[in-house]
Amino acid sequence: MRPKQRSRSIAPAAARPLWPPRRVLVSLASLATATVLVRAGMLEPVVGGIVDQAVRNIITLILVFAALVSLLLWFLRESGHATAVKQMVLGGLLGLVVVAAGSLRIERVSGDLVPEFAWRWAPSRDRLLRTQPAAAPAADAVAWAASPGDFPRFLGPAGDLGLDGPALDLDWTGRPPRQLWRRPIGAGWSGFVTCGDHAVTLEQRGDDEVVSCYSLPTGGPEWAVSVPARHETVLGGVGPRSTPTVRDGVVYAAGATGWLHAIDGATGRVLWKKDVVADLGIDAAAHAAAVAWGRAGSPLVTTDLVIVPGGGPRSAKPEFVSLVAYDRATGERRWTAGDEQISYVTPQLATLGGREVLVAVNEARVVGYDPAARDVVWRFDWPGHSNSDASCSQAVVLDDRRVFISKGYGIGAAVFELGDSATATPWTLREAWHEAGNLKTKFTNVAIHDGHAYGLSDGILECVRLADGKRMWKGGRYGQGQVLRVDALLLVQAESGEVVLVDAAPTKHLVHGRLEAVRGQTWNNLCLSGRRLLVRNAEEAACYELPIKNVDVAVIRAPAESRSR
Repeated sequence: MRPKQRSRSIAPAAARPLWPPRRVLVSLASLATATVLVRAGMLEPVVGGIVDQAVRNIITLILVFAALVSLLLWFLRESGHATAVKQMVLGGLLGLVVVAAGSLRIERVSGDLVPEFAWRWAPSRDRLLRTQPAAAPAADAVAWAASPGDFPRFLGPAGDLGLDGPALDLDWTGRPPRQLWRRPIGAGWSGFVTCGDHAVTLEQRGDDEVVSCYSLPTGGPEWAVSVPARHETVLGGVGPRSTPTVRDGVVYAAGATGWLHAIDGATGRVLWKKDVVADLGIDAAAHAAAVAWGRAGSPLVTTDLVIVPGGGPRSAKPEFVSLVAYDRATGERRWTAGDEQISYVTPQLATLGGREVLVAVNEARVVGYDPAARDVVWRFDWPGHSNSDASCSQAVVLDDRRVFISKGYGIGAAVFELGDSATATPWTLREAWHEAGNLKTKFTNVAIHDGHAYGLSDGILECVRLADGKRMWKGGRYGQGQVLRVDALLLVQAESGEVVLVDAAPTKHLVHGRLEAVRGQTWNNLCLSGRRLLVRNAEEAACYELPIKNVDVAVIRAPAESRSR
């Protein structure tokens, strides 16, 4: 007989949970904690200040995406929900992704990498504007005459982001700035410059890059010069990003793709134009990839030359050209200097060690060139790549021995100093101090006043002592905007379009007034011509009359007194 087999009882399979188990919740809680730490900036001391707001946003996106994917995988693979429910949820999510990708596009991205979306079928705003704002005036127009309050070049008359007047009234509540005009404008990050009652800027209108002139008192268009060219990237936006220069009644303007114009201001007549990229034999496609955000250096105009950044790569030697100079009168190329790739900084003339030099912030080095021989006089390393962690901030020669420089992307601010002996050239400047966490100027520059530097450090206004790099204060969240010093005050252009009046003092962050100047993303530099403040962004421009101390009352009373006579 066979032995009697014992029956085995098979336990029923445990039901799968409908809600996430502890391990999933722990994982989600860990990701949430990491997100909070990143958003609060608590990782910055650990990693040496390289986590700016843009990086925080990227890390936050990655963490949130990881949490959602973890939850979705658990739902699809391990949860006890019915297969039909899982298929419906997955299909719905995929459908939303397809619909969103097919109907939305990224219109622009903020300085902190926050995207703004628009419908794919809606044209970009610059394409809704006429190509030409106005026809050129008659050839017998009166020649432009400079006036004391002119703002003729990038960063002001001295190119240093500073004005010694007018004396602005601090009471913007009782005596607010008065709007003179407001108008739509083409895309781009160019600033205004002025000569007398004329204001000039660069803008993108459809497929044309335009040098445009407006009446400073009224905002009415006076003339426009256009060329078929369009620069556009998702992260950098649309249009030109340099600011024109006006000298002796002539407008010099450098576009984002390489066009350089010399235009008679009175008539709008083109005196000459040059495609710098083609003239230097640069591979245009390779250059656009290497200098990814568009050519941004404004023209430096001397007595007889117009000097702009060069670029590369090209087939001839050297592969890269740092600077190129054209004859002011004819547009003929006069010389080139340097063999390094360009950045997004405007060339400038300065004196260091008793020698006048042409200062260029190249892709990975700051260099001073001899203006006559074009040899390298001095240089120091300043790391960067023009298609990623690019240099956008001007070098500032503080005195005969020191150079200040700053940038974002975790580099911060530094002062380089000329050594005791500088006999052999090129001189190598030594680092006096370097603070990676201070003055992380991503798209902006610093204003210098009484031994201190003021600038937007990753969007927060900051004051740093130039003697040793010590931070005096930091306050106010303005985004990736711009600043302009007016005597002992700062006009801060927030990325949102608001203009804020702040003390330029090392004691504290003191706000005196606020003005909702323009609406929307604003990376453009301010222009103050006399008491008239010009603001613009990629959609609109406006002009405001600022209140001046002990002036407005006299102006108001004068007509009444004259009538009483």
